[in-house]
Amino acid sequence: MFAFSSLGLSALPRFVAGLTIVMGGFLLQGCATPPSDPAARAEFENDNDPLEPFNRAMFQFNLQVDGMFFKPAATVYREVLPEPVQKGVNNFLSNLRSPVVLANDLLQGEMDRAGNTTGRFVINTTVGILGVFDAATSMGMERHSEDFGQTFAKWGVSDGMYLVLPFFGPSNPRDAAGLVTEYFLDPVNIWARNENADGWITARAMTTGIDFRARNMETLDELKRTSIDYYTAIRSLYRQRRTNEILNGAPTSAQPVPGISYQPRNNKLDNKSASAE
Repeated sequence: MFAFSSLGLSALPRFVAGLTIVMGGFLLQGCATPPSDPAARAEFENDNDPLEPFNRAMFQFNLQVDGMFFKPAATVYREVLPEPVQKGVNNFLSNLRSPVVLANDLLQGEMDRAGNTTGRFVINTTVGILGVFDAATSMGMERHSEDFGQTFAKWGVSDGMYLVLPFFGPSNPRDAAGLVTEYFLDPVNIWARNENADGWITARAMTTGIDFRARNMETLDELKRTSIDYYTAIRSLYRQRRTNEILNGAPTSAQPVPGISYQPRNNKLDNKSASAE
């Protein structure tokens, strides 16, 4: 579902090319027809989801992949690995992305955040033993995330229509372009390609997807259980979350975003959630 980092990224250029061809066909025969009723048409245009038939098909495909692989793998991950080990994995993966976060901080002109990212990377890579331990947070340098999709938004690029990518999940043309940009400019990926170590890219992507699913098990399960239409609920959640990220958490008039987490989960909160079900 949200395992947008789960695809073996060494195949990303071929994947994007194939996806473009597939989507071209759906543009001709898979688009939703705008309703004639004025109120319904206004709602249709507000959803900005002209590829809804294609998107729903990809959404169901991703649900199948999640049910067959990511959720079971995440369940085993949580049951087998102690919480400190899970936290260390999440910290390590986050630290690996620090150069990408720093690049986007700078491209957005966020110098204070760039300084924070640099400090975190230096401290966690050294004192934190290659990022396994998040020593920087205890020193007052809080973690934040940036990506090229957010940078494009800050530069004024419109998000465009809603799009569900197979394996990657909810997206839009701007964020999809951001994914491709990150693939080519991520220093870890550059090193792996130069060293013919594509397996490292795939392993990193799969681990990131499993870690994300493990940390959001209760949130996504509860959202699915309580949603009349899980597809539209995820679409709304994605857009709210991305708006929040682009604004760096600044207040908006939107409803609060459900607690999708990119950081280590809190066992006490998880246990409380589980016991309430």
